[in-house]
Amino acid sequence: MVQAKKVVTYLVIVFVLYTIITSPARSADLVQIGFEGISSAAQGVGEFMTQLVH
Repeated sequence: MVQAKKVVTYLVIVFVLYTIITSPARSADLVQIGFEGISSAAQGVGEFMTQLVH
């Protein structure tokens, strides 16, 4: 099971590197979308906590 995890991890790393190398503009767009999603989620949690305190 541990070896399978290592193989899957290496495959994911290779896939990510391949994607970045072959299409850097698309990769940058995906990273930006991901960070915007994380930012929106954090902002939502902050607003929830603020309302909870009041």
